[in-house]
Amino acid sequence: MEGYKRLFAHIDENGDGKISALELQQCVHLIGKDILLFEEAEAAIVAHDSDNDGLLDFGDFMRLVEDGGTEEEKERELKEAFSMYEMEGCGCITPESLMRMLHRLGEKRTVDECRGMIARYDINGDGLLNFEEFIIMMHC
Repeated sequence: MEGYKRLFAHIDENGDGKISALELQQCVHLIGKDILLFEEAEAAIVAHDSDNDGLLDFGDFMRLVEDGGTEEEKERELKEAFSMYEMEGCGCITPESLMRMLHRLGEKRTVDECRGMIARYDINGDGLLNFEEFIIMMHC
């Protein structure tokens, strides 16, 4: 859930706690959706906007992220997200690669803080997150 909150904050460029169609269109690839036109972004907002204000709050955003999709699509989306964090070609997320990705998302963390974040989900104790551990983290 924390990862989704960070992603929401990253997409919410103006920091108003809501995602507009323009913000959604500009960053939609981060949630694994294929929206190319502004009209498609508007349609996604309308379909998930619970209070009809023309914007997505965090709950609406979560419904959009979790909306539909086969198990294969969900796994592909998780693999794409994993590859954004796994930057060193080792097939795992290292504390350093996690720190770099969090910095890109606007969240400044030290390597030691990232080690601690990884340790919570590091089932095999190697200090890294493999894809299976990443899936567990994303579902918590």
